[in-house]
Parts: sequence; structure tokens; C-alpha cells
Amino acid sequence: MTLEQDVQDTTLDELVEAAQVLAVPGERRILGLTGAPGAGKSTVAERLVAALGPDVAVLVPMDGFHLANEVLIDMGILDRKGAHDTFDDGGYARLLAILRAQRVDDPVVYAPRFRREIEESIGSSIPVRPSVPLVVTEGNYLLLEADAWPAARSCIDEVWFLAPDTDIRHSRLLRRHETHGKSPADAAFWAFGSDERNAQLIESTAGRADRIVRLR
Repeated sequence: MTLEQDVQDTTLDELVEAAQVLAVPGERRILGLTGAPGAGKSTVAERLVAALGPDVAVLVPMDGFHLANEVLIDMGILDRKGAHDTFDDGGYARLLAILRAQRVDDPVVYAPRFRREIEESIGSSIPVRPSVPLVVTEGNYLLLEADAWPAARSCIDEVWFLAPDTDIRHSRLLRRHETHGKSPADAAFWAFGSDERNAQLIESTAGRADRIVRLR
């Protein structure tokens, strides 16, 4: 089957209802959202968590595990920032394992957050209270079968792959890059270069998702 044949058209309200089923008081579940750059992962994850409320869900994005720019410079791969090997995948997998095992009597766990305006991660900036039953995580490589990504996937109860129309995804990417200071030419260079190469890899993993969805 092609990706298009597998896509289920849905609404945000329907996704909220499905996420609510995963949120069982007294237990800990993890829901993952993935998809190519510009698929809307961050927006959908934020809206899901907002709809469920802070006592039910918390958002812990994969982007908090971007390697620092100085590390990428030392490795000679700053121009590939966003590729699967420019993340601390092992650290991400370990954090998900800790969150999966967190119980109501355990201490708060603090996760990192990525600040796009400075293109760097900030550690210990997202508190995850043990009483919150659902952790929502989103990122490009949740279904990648390489390095530590399978270990991360093993901690996630369900992964939903977001698959908007390609032209919508491209327009979002261009707007995002320009909003964060890139010229139109540089925005296009990233959107149709590194971002698109990453998109092709990510879309090849869609068949391993529990659901492939397109918001209507």
C-alpha cells in the first residue's frame, strides 16, 4: 500500500477522544506523534495537550534532544542539523524509559526543551509530574529502525503519523524558516534541501505507525 492509501482523514476532536482513551488515571502511557518536517506535529501535539488539560497530559518533544550547535560544528555536520544523527537519540530513549516507569509516588522528572529562536536546547525546562497519566511526545524519527530510536519506540504505547498534503507541508516549512530569520532564498534552500531529504526518510517509516492521519 502507498502512504496515501493508508491515510485516515480525521478531525482534532477525534484525535483528542482517542488520546483520552490512553489517559488512564494512576497509570502512565506515552503517545507519539511523528511525520515529515512541516507535518504539523508540534501544533497538533500542543492542541491535544491543551484540550486534555494539564492534569491529564504533558508535552515532551523529541526536539529537546538536538545536539548543541558547538557539538555539530565539532562533528562537521552543522549544515545537516535536523537529520537523525544530529540528535542525542540515546538520551531521548533513556528519558522515555524513565517517564514510562514513573509512578505516582515518584519525584517530578524534568525534560529539555528546544528553543527555535536560539536554535538550542534548554535542559530541565519541562516538569513532568508523576500524577499526569499521559505523556505526549512528538518528533521526526520515532519510527526509525536505527541506533537508539527503536529503544525509544519501545517505550511509546501508540505512534500516530501525520500526513498532510505535500504542498501544505512545504508552505509551512517556508513560513517557519522565514519567521525565524532566514531569507526567502535560504528558507527554500533548507525546505527543499535538508528538510526534504529528511522527509523522504521519515515517510519511509510510516508503515510502522499505529495510525496514519490527515486532519480535515
